[in-house]
Amino acid sequence: MSGYPKVILTEEGMREGMQIEDAEISVEHKIELLDLLSETGLQNIVVGSFVSPKWTPQMARIEEVLRGFHPKPGVNYTATALNDKGLERAREFTPPLTAARRKPGTMVHMCDVFAQRNTNRTQAQEIAAWPGIVERAKANGVTDAGIGLVAAWGSNWVGEFSHEQRMNMLRRQWQLWADAGIPVTRISFMDPMGWNMPGQVSRQLKLIKKQWPDIHEFWLHLHDTRGTALASSYATLEALGPEDSIKLDASIGGMAGCPYCGNGRAAPLVATEDMVNFLEESGIPTGVDLEKLVQVVWRAEEIVGHPLYGHVSKAGPRPHFGDLYPMDMPFIETLDEAKHFIEGSSVDEGCMSPWKEPIRSWQRPEAPEHGPNGQNGHSPAEAKEAVAAC
Repeated sequence: MSGYPKVILTEEGMREGMQIEDAEISVEHKIELLDLLSETGLQNIVVGSFVSPKWTPQMARIEEVLRGFHPKPGVNYTATALNDKGLERAREFTPPLTAARRKPGTMVHMCDVFAQRNTNRTQAQEIAAWPGIVERAKANGVTDAGIGLVAAWGSNWVGEFSHEQRMNMLRRQWQLWADAGIPVTRISFMDPMGWNMPGQVSRQLKLIKKQWPDIHEFWLHLHDTRGTALASSYATLEALGPEDSIKLDASIGGMAGCPYCGNGRAAPLVATEDMVNFLEESGIPTGVDLEKLVQVVWRAEEIVGHPLYGHVSKAGPRPHFGDLYPMDMPFIETLDEAKHFIEGSSVDEGCMSPWKEPIRSWQRPEAPEHGPNGQNGHSPAEAKEAVAAC
């Protein structure tokens, strides 16, 4: 849609989702989910992490998953690797993993406590590593780089961070790259504890655009711990322009969480189905089959053994003129009954229905007795315009 940045949607269920779920979920079930996700139209899927099974046992058999799944042409499959050993393991599976050019960059946790819990390094140690990262990048002929913040908006241990604190950390990174003659082209914000607020996110991005107008690539990893991540995503779209691109991370059903942040599964990501619905209804095409995606969420709930956290997978997307609800449908009370938007009337058989006579309305085209053209003499197009005007 004109005026909005380019959106790059990344599915994180197989990594961020699985890492907080039961380690005993079978390889077969993980392969099944990955194959189902591949058929939804999603273009970017993170398949897992090459990390130590001691601390993340859920990823202990990632090699088996990658040997067993069925890559779909055109889908970009990636994996997280945090060190040289992880990168070496990932190379064995490239392809089907994408051997994308890794843009060098610097990153820092805004919270020293979380840095130690999350990476076993202090914030000071992260900052001390920056010059070496820049020097190696320069020696390798790197032409551009990224900078970023983790726990960008706040921490469960030290509280909220200000715009100036964030800008200070970003300026320090930017200056190192500038001194080396390497332009910064990307800024990343990671928010594992879900401290994002829409107004703060919007203001931060506008400050960055004013400070560094040549930076056009952004990446936001926003957890929905306190229910603000989708609103913050919208604030991002409003703050950026068509010359920019924004990578947004989401997970089927919101399945995600951080074991180091004190919230566990209560720190989900935006549910992918909610994000897709939001983008599509905002006029931003995603290429995703939302019905297929919702059915993957339902299957994921069966596999993990508990309900997930999205909304569209439960209530369905907003119905449009061709798939509005039947006017005479009975009472719908349970989540299973609400699945009629995909499964049809079979799920509401036996539900209470108090209407003694069929409901008819001039606002619906399937009421021919209201007029020769369907709605009190109006054509379906005229009726649709009338509905819109109400």
